[in-house]
Amino acid sequence: MTTTFETQRTALADVVAIPVTPFAEDGSVEQDAHRALLRRLLDGGITTLTPNGNTGEFYALTPQERQLVTELTIAEAGDRAVILVGVGHDVPTAIASARHARELGAQMVMVHQPVHPYVSQAGWVDYHRAIAEAVPELGVVPYIRNAQLHGVRLAELADACPNVIGVKYAVPDAAKFAAFARDAGLERFVWVAGLAEPYAPSYFSAGATGFTSGLVNVAPSVSLNMIEALRSGDYPTAMKVWEQIRRFEELRAANGSADNVTVVKEALASLGLCRRDVRPPSKQLPEEERAEVAAIAAGWSI
Repeated sequence: MTTTFETQRTALADVVAIPVTPFAEDGSVEQDAHRALLRRLLDGGITTLTPNGNTGEFYALTPQERQLVTELTIAEAGDRAVILVGVGHDVPTAIASARHARELGAQMVMVHQPVHPYVSQAGWVDYHRAIAEAVPELGVVPYIRNAQLHGVRLAELADACPNVIGVKYAVPDAAKFAAFARDAGLERFVWVAGLAEPYAPSYFSAGATGFTSGLVNVAPSVSLNMIEALRSGDYPTAMKVWEQIRRFEELRAANGSADNVTVVKEALASLGLCRRDVRPPSKQLPEEERAEVAAIAAGWSI
């Protein structure tokens, strides 16, 4: 019987949370804090979790830590959420991570954008095909940040691998997204706005039905308010949420997103939920900027 991946597709058409990875004073993963933050997301109504996403500092974690984060997330979520595990790096490492996720009961993997400096269009297909074919039981979601990639290449990949069911599209260009989605097959995939709440309204107008979020770590209700408005086509209400979170997201996006994770962890630290520690090449905020982030977080209905 052909797998339809309906549960996974439904989970992608939602707020796709990217949890942070909290660190202890000695620099290790703070397991108790991690599980407490996951419970907070689940209790706040979030039902799709992405361990080992960029907001989780994927590239700063060791292979053993990435496995631990996956294990903690699946253990804490149980049947309360669908789990989309971030995988990547070289092909054997990505396959091993995907198989580990499958063994633990995850339903999907998100394939991080290849970090190789030389990525051909055909090579992009080969990379994702190798991973998708290794875990045919799992839904596979490419994370696309390459503005040069053509939509027909995604269609080619899905022709070979029917478990490629969704796309995290993170090119900051709504017109390019609209064209890419239609070239690949608008109805064929679940389109997730991969640049979070700031781009969600424009991407939803072009066909997205879900969005990723790091902000959700701080204020789950804010993210849920936005997707509820977008689902109902209430763009004025969605834009009110957009205005509410605008400054927070501007701080995250400044200087090439240098403080993308830092700002989220600073907000969590201001609420007493985890330490503000991040790993290089990220860096903690200077003292003068911490107060602004704390004030924004305190002003939300948490």
